Amino acid sequence: MPTLSRSQLLVYGALAVVLLLIGMRWIRGADQRGSEAGGVAFASEGDSGGGSFAVSEGGGEDVVVHVAGAVRDPGVYTLPAGARVTDAVKRAAGATAAASLDTINLAARLADGQQVLVPAAPETGAVASAGIAPAATDGPISLGSATLEQLDTIEGIGPVTAQDILDYRDEHGGLSSVDELDDVSGIGPATMEALRDRLQP
Repeated sequence: MPTLSRSQLLVYGALAVVLLLIGMRWIRGADQRGSEAGGVAFASEGDSGGGSFAVSEGGGEDVVVHVAGAVRDPGVYTLPAGARVTDAVKRAAGATAAASLDTINLAARLADGQQVLVPAAPETGAVASAGIAPAATDGPISLGSATLEQLDTIEGIGPVTAQDILDYRDEHGGLSSVDELDDVSGIGPATMEALRDRLQP
């Protein structure tokens, strides 16, 4: 077996060192590329027994939601992962003055494809006027649901007699006929005729 000269050993040793450095650089570059592409990071802790790796949680997918109802600019919006219902409402330019935000959970986490519907509060003015309207009409009033104000509009009945009628109705569990009001004190024949014209069972 031929023996290698000292100069040949030095050349082979230098080549081995160069190859080793090239291999280490290639491995390090592959690790960095893998970390950027897949979110996997390798870490070697000095106080741990061996190497470890962890998956990065950054960069979640966005969610697409439909914001509708009492908002200023309803539509379909894209928000970052982990966003809440309140973020979707703000993205739609905020709620309108008629919105009833107390009826929805603003802290709920959004899901992809979700519809966020912001309801509107009922119009109190319309409800109030609807409650007053029956007293102002000339049609017959229901005996079972007549209010003191409605009974007071009938000719010959004042607030006191109207209250007596309501008390009588409550005591007897309702009224099935206008004729039963003949037993209420203060109601005479003329008043009964007026009651028959304005009340119905």
